[in-house]
Amino acid sequence: MSGKKIICVVGPTGCGKTKMGVLLAKKLGGEVVSCDSMQIYRGMVIGTAAPTAEETEGIPHHMVGVADPGEEYSVARYAREAGACVEDIFARGKQPIIVGGTGLYLDALIRGQDFAGGMSGGKVREALYARLGEKGLDALYEELKAIDPAAAERLHPNDEKRIVRALEVWYETGKTITQHNEETKAVPPRYEPIYLGFAYEDREEMKRVIDLRVDKMVEEGLFEEVETLLARGLPTTTTALAAIGYKECIDFFEGRRAKEETVAEIKLRSRQYAKRQLTWLRRNEAIHWFHWQQTRDFAAAEQFSTKILKDYGVC
Repeated sequence: MSGKKIICVVGPTGCGKTKMGVLLAKKLGGEVVSCDSMQIYRGMVIGTAAPTAEETEGIPHHMVGVADPGEEYSVARYAREAGACVEDIFARGKQPIIVGGTGLYLDALIRGQDFAGGMSGGKVREALYARLGEKGLDALYEELKAIDPAAAERLHPNDEKRIVRALEVWYETGKTITQHNEETKAVPPRYEPIYLGFAYEDREEMKRVIDLRVDKMVEEGLFEEVETLLARGLPTTTTALAAIGYKECIDFFEGRRAKEETVAEIKLRSRQYAKRQLTWLRRNEAIHWFHWQQTRDFAAAEQFSTKILKDYGVC
């Protein structure tokens, strides 16, 4: 363990993470590093609920709007770039506060893990996809079984993306992805995380808040934001436009559903995403949870957080 403590404000979508991050940053003389896989894109402010200037209250927020929506942004790139932000914050004597709900990105940042080759989609990946087109997925899966039986056992024979990825690691590094993953686990984490989790006591209240949040996004111009991105010529197949809210709006613009149906679908997908986030986070027994009642009492949440942080020697 490095001894460098970072505060991680986590929870499902719409649970007050942004405000809690700002409150804690003010209290501790800290700066916020966003951990949201969609807030990284420029021009995607409304649909990703990226923090506004009013919401940040003068607290610096890093890793927001740092990539073009046409780019294929990876977890490896996030771990590298967010890690540089965290180190810079420490170097200036400030406290990094990680705020967001993308669990995979957060885990990668904390571990500081070294990713195997090929994360940028180079020549080896292109060659593998060419072979996939010629010979089919079964042939690649059989190849993986011969090279890395443990990985083949873990993967479904139809999991095209991960089969290609496992072969890519082998051909670029000479190591199986199983070996790489085991070596990564053996490396001590780069940071010591202090997890503060925020969620609603009542799931129905969480759903209500998410629905209201989507209505607010629509009022603020979600459809117009998506229309602007499409007008730029951004392909609808990009990762950025697969985000909840954007994908559904594209269906509307392409005539596949009416506006009311689109809004209802965004609400449904957002509620489902919040449920998946909670499932991911509940596996982490190190999270200290604060549960909102119908009224979000930020003063009580700050008091709860302060006690936890004092126990860890942070404040």
